[in-house]
Amino acid sequence: MTAAAPGPKTNMGQPVPRYDAAAKVTGRATYASDMPLDNPAYAFLVTSAIAKGRIDRFDLDDARRVRGVIEIVTHENAPKLKESKLFSNGGYAGTTIQPLKSAEIAHDGQIIAVVVAESYEAAREAANRVKVSYSAAAPSATFDSPGTTTAAAKGQSSQFKEDPKVGDFAKAFDAAEVKLVASYETPTQHHNPMELFTTSCAWMGDNLVIYEGSQYVYGLKNGVAEQLGIDADKVRVVNPYVGGGFGSRGSMTPRTAIIAAIAKHVNRPIKLVPTRDQGFTITTHRAETRHEIKLGASRDGKLVALRHEGAEVSSRSDAYCVGGTKTTTRLYACPNVDSLVSIVRADRNTPGFMRSPPEVPYLFALESALDELAVKLNMDPVELRRINDATRDPIDGKPYTSRSLMACFDEAAKAFGWSQRSPQSKSMSDGDWLIGYGCAATCYPTLMAPSAARVRLHRDGRTRVEIAGHEIGTGAYTVIAQTAAERLGVPLEKVAVFMGDSDLPPAPVAGGSNSTASTCSAVMMVCDQIRQRLLKAVMPSDSLADKAKETVGISPAPSTQAGKGDRPLEIEKAFDALGVGVVEEYGEWKPDGAPMDSFRAMHNGQVRLVGGHQMKDQIAYAFGAEFVEVRINRFTHEIRCPRLVGAFAAGRIMNPRTARSQLMGGLIWGMSSALLEATEIDERNARYVNDNLADYLVPVNADVPGVEVIMLSEQDDHINPVGAKGLGELGNVGTNAAICNAIYHATGQRIRKLPVRLENIEL
Repeated sequence: MTAAAPGPKTNMGQPVPRYDAAAKVTGRATYASDMPLDNPAYAFLVTSAIAKGRIDRFDLDDARRVRGVIEIVTHENAPKLKESKLFSNGGYAGTTIQPLKSAEIAHDGQIIAVVVAESYEAAREAANRVKVSYSAAAPSATFDSPGTTTAAAKGQSSQFKEDPKVGDFAKAFDAAEVKLVASYETPTQHHNPMELFTTSCAWMGDNLVIYEGSQYVYGLKNGVAEQLGIDADKVRVVNPYVGGGFGSRGSMTPRTAIIAAIAKHVNRPIKLVPTRDQGFTITTHRAETRHEIKLGASRDGKLVALRHEGAEVSSRSDAYCVGGTKTTTRLYACPNVDSLVSIVRADRNTPGFMRSPPEVPYLFALESALDELAVKLNMDPVELRRINDATRDPIDGKPYTSRSLMACFDEAAKAFGWSQRSPQSKSMSDGDWLIGYGCAATCYPTLMAPSAARVRLHRDGRTRVEIAGHEIGTGAYTVIAQTAAERLGVPLEKVAVFMGDSDLPPAPVAGGSNSTASTCSAVMMVCDQIRQRLLKAVMPSDSLADKAKETVGISPAPSTQAGKGDRPLEIEKAFDALGVGVVEEYGEWKPDGAPMDSFRAMHNGQVRLVGGHQMKDQIAYAFGAEFVEVRINRFTHEIRCPRLVGAFAAGRIMNPRTARSQLMGGLIWGMSSALLEATEIDERNARYVNDNLADYLVPVNADVPGVEVIMLSEQDDHINPVGAKGLGELGNVGTNAAICNAIYHATGQRIRKLPVRLENIEL
């Protein structure tokens, strides 16, 4: 075993190499842009140069003179599309702002024309020659901009249904011995995956094939069909690999249906590869947020009152919000809690899900405030969290299925060397560098969704698994293959996995860290159906009842080790008894608490995520603790982050190698969220300024010399058959707060607005 492939602890799978590793490093993995098309035309987008107003006229004469131009589509001649609801309100679309619908402009970078030509170069040249005359109006850009409107999220967004509260916050806060009131801010951030937002559409008669990087092929299939007004069975979405998503490919973006409609109109396959800067406005982003935290505590550190008020910026058209108070009000034991989330409407494109959508901005505020309270109390920040650790949800009183938060703090603190920390700020240094240590908690709700799978087992052990899941870089192929191999008792190298195609059995959106728990539970169930058929052929009937207890759906949490504690399944003998060479089973799995319409919704590409605090009798979260060291030059104010240490508990770890990779990447992104990433906004014109990878700062290896990931052994028998909590979004929560807490320890300066840059440091 190596650091990259840690040895498995109790309740962990083997750290086998990635199923798709060779394909990716040799270039055999095919992404949306790689799919061959027969005689394709090429599209290039023209996007708005203003953020609010209307188009008066187009001058297309110069553009049409470019050799190879086939068509220029504007709102004046565009195919008409049907409306689609916002994804977070139960629909398919990432925004209800529809391109080429009218002359009205809702935000900067809105799609206003599509040039189609014989080559990419011709389409780009013609697009750059399109001249547009506008009547511009003064836009509202962000918080405090003239013309914005603010209202409570509850009642606007169907996704945000409550402002959690319990007890009497006002009375308890007024009587508290120690009080803290502080405000925090986080910026707009953009996903910037390596793979551009490509769409290729090809019609074969009345049937449409879409090649597009997607985190939800069934959602995209049904959403495009809805907008085109055709039967969803006539649409197929193919994307075996996704070059990064982070939420940006979870919902249907404005480009897909219009490209499909134009391909139908010109009777040619069309390939669209938008530019990097266009990706800032034709997809979603993380909204900027503001927070006010009020904490009241007794002098021994016990929380007696907590209020979290948050505000998020959204578009004029869509009441999108993430509402992270549903997590922050439940993280620590407190008898009196209050909260409020508001939406600020501005002339911007609609935000969307970005890795750990609610938790990254909202826990930054809470975990920073906890550190500030610890300073007021002259208490170790770790001990303050220990004093306020909870075994039950403070809002509803439900017990946690399992909670290893303080075990994570203890493991991470030991590995980090927290005991060597001098408590006073500005008390640690190394030459010209001030040294600071900081920590924060991380958590993420355990979510699951209905999923289906088809498994085919051959007499010689060859196994084929089909499921319309998504490989977005997290190792989905690998853990699904491991699940089938372990459950059927066949060698891993004999398992072939097929994903990323809407012709395969439906799987949920690859978001909310639910994929492993959902897809592997479905695969496990179907493998057990095969096992039952084979066992029935070779075992006496009186033994079958005992064997049936091992199957998914009867036992609440079966082991993923096939035949554990029993005689191994003799596959060849069973096949001989059946008189067949192949056994195939199909099954549909849904988690406890999923609504009655779950299977219908699954086939229709509608999300039915359950879990977290929404469970009936319990509450399910994964937890972790993160510790960071920062160094700040006392003369230049440069900020360095030489060490990140995180300890995480997430139920069964299916593959320590792929899990470590996800958690390490999350820690690095969390550091980036604190020190680097921000989309700069021209507030006069409501336009993004640094819409490129030269000016939008992302971390490189030199930014984080040391990253240590510790995975704790945790058994949770109450969440799903696999026992996995999900960890894709766990790693990058809380890191931003830990870094700001470390900066305070190093400098004595409390910074409450992200990102922290050297010009913010005052020494």
